[in-house]
Amino acid sequence: MLLKEANTRLTQSELAHLGTGEVGYIRKMRSDEVSRCFPEAPDVDPTLDLWALFGADGTPILLTDNRSSTFFKAAEDDLKTVTVH
Repeated sequence: MLLKEANTRLTQSELAHLGTGEVGYIRKMRSDEVSRCFPEAPDVDPTLDLWALFGADGTPILLTDNRSSTFFKAAEDDLKTVTVH
């Protein structure tokens, strides 16, 4: 099978907004990362496992200690989810 070369080029702005409103990503977070992504969040116990849902453009949507909650929120917002390791 031959792959065809894509001739379409995205601008930096188009790339930054690719998937916005359609795709969200879920990733595990350390407590020391929380204040950077969720500045309004209270101090978090460093032993707590945290999960975050972000929009495709990196916009923080949800922070929780329950991984399932991120999937429920994504479904509620009609986002297809991917997990980032």
